[in-house]
Amino acid sequence: MAEPHVAVVADSTCYLPAGWAADLSISIVPVQVIVGGQAYDETEDAQAQRVAEALTDWQPVTTSRPSPLRFLEAYRAAKDAGAVGIVVATLSASMSATYESALLAAKECDIPVRVVDSRSIAMGLGFAAASGARVARAGGGIDRVADVIERRATASSVFFYVDTLEYLRRGGRVSAARAAVGHALQVKPLLRVDDGSVARLEQVRTAGRALGRLEDLAVAAAEQSSEAGADIAVQHLGAAERAGALAARLRDRLPGATVVEGVVGGVVGAHVGPGMVAVVVAPRVDESPGG
Repeated sequence: MAEPHVAVVADSTCYLPAGWAADLSISIVPVQVIVGGQAYDETEDAQAQRVAEALTDWQPVTTSRPSPLRFLEAYRAAKDAGAVGIVVATLSASMSATYESALLAAKECDIPVRVVDSRSIAMGLGFAAASGARVARAGGGIDRVADVIERRATASSVFFYVDTLEYLRRGGRVSAARAAVGHALQVKPLLRVDDGSVARLEQVRTAGRALGRLEDLAVAAAEQSSEAGADIAVQHLGAAERAGALAARLRDRLPGATVVEGVVGGVVGAHVGPGMVAVVVAPRVDESPGG
């Protein structure tokens, strides 16, 4: 019989590196992306490439939150595996109704469920969920696990470069006027996640300068971390060469940091478009089970 434990659940926009979810026993609930009327779970292998191709061809791409039933199924599976409590980490409630679905499902579950709005996305959510899972594995209770997830997500910085603001305009993340001005001036925008929403940070004239500035922002954020240091993720959509070069430079400049690389899924891709490169800087937190 399975040992009693706290389970950790996250939605698929955490974009954990391959193998992390299984190794840390994190259950992933997929958000959906819809391309040409065809719905794909974001956990499907082909969906990110399909989204990138569709966006390049200017085909319509939309996203859809998981239903409460998908979360409830994950909660029931966790209970059947011995969980006595569940902590759920979702992407920012300002970006998606995924948080609401997780809450609705929690009301139907017969063991305690805590739902944490990460106010973040991508590995800003992923590093936080991973920390929570390690605390849970070490015997931490539901409140301790939820607190660690929330604190690490809050402390994380998410910066990203996009080739154009057009995709963010389509998704309602920036105004049509701002997108039009950016296109007219041929500027390359740098953005960040600020308290759960996408905010403009800077704009520069070339992609090379934008990526150099992204590197400097990541280094500054990492150097401001606690003595425990930081973990860094470089993530992209259709920009593997740019992302790989950026990750290599960050490893050189920050030898004490762990730098992982990965691809974002179709849900984020639908809003930022091909060519996006993101950097997440997540200061490490105390992961002891008792706090």
